[in-house]
Order: sequence, then C-alpha cells, then structure tokens
Amino acid sequence: MKKSMFVMAIVFAGAIAVFTQGAEVGDMALENTLLRQRLDQLDKQIQDLQENRAMQSNSAGAKAPVWSKLDVELYGYLKLDAAYDTSRIDNGNYAKWVSSIAPNSDDDQFNMTANETRLGFMVTGPKNNGLVTSGKVEIDFYGTGGGENKAGIMMRHAFVKLDWPDNNFSVIAGQTSDVISPLVPTTINYSVAWWAGNIGYRRPQIRFTKECSYNDNVDLKFEGAFVRTIGRDTNLVAGTTDSGEDAGFPTVQGRVGVTLPIIPGRKSTIGFSAHMGEEEYDLAASGRSKDFKTWSLNLDVTQPICDKVTIKGEIFKGENLDAYLGGIAQGVNTTLLKEIDSSGGWIAASLGPWNNKQFNVGVSVDDPDNGDLNATNASYNRSIFGNIICSLNSQTDIGFELSRWDTDYLGTKDEDSLRAQFALKYKF
Repeated sequence: MKKSMFVMAIVFAGAIAVFTQGAEVGDMALENTLLRQRLDQLDKQIQDLQENRAMQSNSAGAKAPVWSKLDVELYGYLKLDAAYDTSRIDNGNYAKWVSSIAPNSDDDQFNMTANETRLGFMVTGPKNNGLVTSGKVEIDFYGTGGGENKAGIMMRHAFVKLDWPDNNFSVIAGQTSDVISPLVPTTINYSVAWWAGNIGYRRPQIRFTKECSYNDNVDLKFEGAFVRTIGRDTNLVAGTTDSGEDAGFPTVQGRVGVTLPIIPGRKSTIGFSAHMGEEEYDLAASGRSKDFKTWSLNLDVTQPICDKVTIKGEIFKGENLDAYLGGIAQGVNTTLLKEIDSSGGWIAASLGPWNNKQFNVGVSVDDPDNGDLNATNASYNRSIFGNIICSLNSQTDIGFELSRWDTDYLGTKDEDSLRAQFALKYKF
C-alpha cells in the first residue's frame, strides 16, 4: 500500500512539473511572438526612414540633411594646386607680388599644396514669429602650420544671422567678409588679386542689411557694419596692445548698391562703399602715441553683356589699407610716421559656359603713392591673368591659369614673373 502511494506521488509530482513547464513554455512562446512583432515594426520604421532620406537625396539634386534638431548642410571642396613661376613669387602657393631678389632675378620655383581645401557647414532654423535664425562656419588650411605638409586651420567665416524676410532686413554678428568692395575676380589663384588691386577681406563685425524694391525694375541694398579694427601686433613698442584695439572704438563700413536694367533685358549692379577707422601707435622714441587714419572710397560694378558674357570690376582709393590687403601690404610708414596712400582696382570678364568649359580673363593694379614710401618699398603691383575651368562632372573641375606679374620697387630693380598654375577641385 505504501509502495503504491509512493509511486502515485511520484507520478503526480511529475505531472505537476510537466504542466508547469508547459505553461512556462507557452508564456515564452507568447513573449517571443510579441517581441518578433515589435522587431518587425522597428524594421519597417527604419526602412521607411531610409527610403525618405533616399527620396530627399535623389529629388531635384537635394542633399540629405545631417541628423540635427535644425537643418544642417555640409559643404566644401578638396583642391590641389600646382604652380610654376619663372621668378620668385611671394608666397609661392599663391601669388601676391614678385619678390625683390636682385641681382638673382629669374630664380624659378615650383609649388604644390592642398591648403585651399575648404570645409563649412550652414545651420538654419525654422521661421518663428517672422524671424529665421541661421549660422555659418567655414575653414580652410592656410593658417599658421608647422610646414608645407602640416597645414594649420584658418577660420574664414563664423557668424549668426538674424533674418526677417518679410521686412527684407537682416543682422549678422560674427566674422565674415567686409561690406566694402564685395566682388572678387574668378581666378584659380587663391588670393583673387589681393595686394594687386582687389581690397577687402574678412573680420569680426556686426552688420545690418536692408533691401528695397521699386517698380519691379530697381532694387536697392543698404549695408552698414561696425567691425574690428585690425592693426599692428607690435605697435612699434614691444609688449603694447594691438594698434587697432588701442584706438578704443570700431571701424565703420557702409555700402549702397543699386540693381537696375541699364542694358535692356540685363540688370546691372552698381555699389558705392566706404570705410573709416583709426589706429593708435605707441611711439618708442617719445613715449607718446599717434593716431593714424584708415579709410577708403570704393566703386563696384557687375554688368551682364549677354547670356555668355559678364563683366565685373572694382576701383578704390584710400590710406592705410594693409589690413584690407591694399597698398601692396603697406599701411603706415613707421619712418615718416604717415599713412600710405594707395589707389587701384581690377576688371575681369567671365565667358561661358560652353558645354563644360568656362573662361575668365582680367587685369588688376595696386599703386601706392611713391611720396609715402621709403627706398626699396614696393611701389606698383600688376597682374594679368587668363584661365579655363573644365567641369568633368557636376562635382569635379580641373583648371589651368596663366598670369603675368609685374612688381616695381623704389631704388632697386623691378621684377616680373610668368606663372602657370594647375588645379583639381572636387566639390561636395
């Protein structure tokens, strides 16, 4: 009897174990089914996101956005430059002027660099209460580095823009291009005729812009800015502050531009701009300080001639323009203690495109006043250039440019050089 009861107990316990295990297996199977359904839903969501991004990328050449709370667009290009000069050019990777190397003229050189490679991103927020906020950061590699194969990063642009599009009014705060002389010739040379007739650079500023339209034919643009005065770091006395900072107030820039149809069917843009500022130099000999003005008056013109030809150019007149890349990098004569007067300009024509080719030709001149210079100073700088840019596809360009450079010096031999430059650029 006891044996029978023992056997029954074992069978009963085994039945309970089997039942319990079966229940657990059933629960696990249900859980696995729910998990599988959830994974299927997640897979479908991921696939939908990928399809939406692909559609955005493929529709009308639009770029897929970077993941962010705001609209972020990456842009830039990779570029290789290779140049041969029949005489020594400053600085070689790009042309500013022909170096004074008498009696060793005709000292040819070859340079190759990828320093113009550029990277930037733009951030744009949604329109809120009539305001659109955006920003831009852009760098290249022409900063101070450790060698030709160890380039340094240089900040080109870094600013916030507040835009009220309904009112055609905007404010920029940060570093960007000058208000004055806004145009540049289309060159393969990185310096775009700086120090040779094209003034204007980039600096920290607060800029205000207002645009107006009249009769659907005439557009007006008013721009004004308070900008950082860039002066001498040495300030003639070791350990003293920057001469622009020492002035105690910013430089003021302004421009008025008008766009109207001078040639029937072709709208011309004409701009009048100016700047006024001051530097304060500490003088080592007397222990006193002296103020030096910096100013310019400028005219810029863009004139389309036909669908395939556009002419543009600028002229300038001013003093103490080294920080604006004028006066052949000569601003203040620290021997005569006076500002260096300079005038010049440039004109260029863009031809094309025809099929995948575009041509550009131009000439530029920077001519400081000889009476403001010391012996051996550069007194005249001119460049004449022509180039062809061929698009291999929508992202890839190759270019070739020939330019002639003539630089005169007081009291010593004038110099000249013929420059041949090749470039390969991949844009993104």
